[in-house]
Amino acid sequence: MQGLQQFVAFTETAKHGGFASAAREQGVAPSTLAKAVGRLEAALGVKLFHRTTRQVTLTPDGERLFDRCQRVLAEVEDLQAEAAGTRAAPVGTLRIDMPVFYGKRFVMPLLAGLQARHPALRMDMRLTDLQVDLVRDGIDLAVRIGHLRDSTLVARRVDQQHLVLCASPAYLQSRGTPRRIEDLVAHAAVMFRLPTSGRDRPWQFRQRGTPVELAPQAQVRISETEGLLEALKLGMGLCQVPDMLVQDEIARGELCELLPSLRPEPVPIHLVYPSGRLVPARVRVALDALDALRHRTTGRH
Repeated sequence: MQGLQQFVAFTETAKHGGFASAAREQGVAPSTLAKAVGRLEAALGVKLFHRTTRQVTLTPDGERLFDRCQRVLAEVEDLQAEAAGTRAAPVGTLRIDMPVFYGKRFVMPLLAGLQARHPALRMDMRLTDLQVDLVRDGIDLAVRIGHLRDSTLVARRVDQQHLVLCASPAYLQSRGTPRRIEDLVAHAAVMFRLPTSGRDRPWQFRQRGTPVELAPQAQVRISETEGLLEALKLGMGLCQVPDMLVQDEIARGELCELLPSLRPEPVPIHLVYPSGRLVPARVRVALDALDALRHRTTGRH
């Protein structure tokens, strides 16, 4: 279907931000994609891209078409997979988005085992702490930490994350150990800069059944999860971090948890994927493999 190829050319160019990079991904000449997009623009009677010598950007008409193309082309790919009888033997590319630390530490080992069982399955792993639009970016499956806001996604809860306040023994020896929330004001705070807003993530506690939120003045501000661990180990201050990040260091006595009785409620971790679509074999087997996250720590659920 020649018309479909024009939509594919348009979608790939939009995703890659230019004809050259999209052409490298597709294994064709940039001029081939540019001509296909030009024919599509002529057929539709609209301009889809603003073109410069270095990149292309979507026009408002292009934005609307891109959103629809992502959904339609995903459906076509799923139909092809079903028609090819892939229910028993998943093939194609699994596009999965996941948080950086959690993805590297817990998800990737399970995906490595999945690929070993299904050698025809390719993996496109996207590690980022930013939340992407699954439909717009053509993502099959995502791992999301936190309470979900997008009701258009199908969600399966597989894990949870506790937040723990920690410091190094050397820091506590120098500055003292806080015993109450009120003591925290006298301590250096290492704060996590949220990638979505650029703001500091508040510290959260639960005191006598009531949520309590603090926004300490940052002595140190860090924008990457594993950097928080290094700051703690270096004795730069107190920091509230995911328990999974520091569980080994706490077990070895390299870090100490503070105010453990005031831990906030755990944060859910879900697998999510777009609703209203066929679920291809590559996604079904990934969901089954990642269900093992439920048993990541014995007794967590």
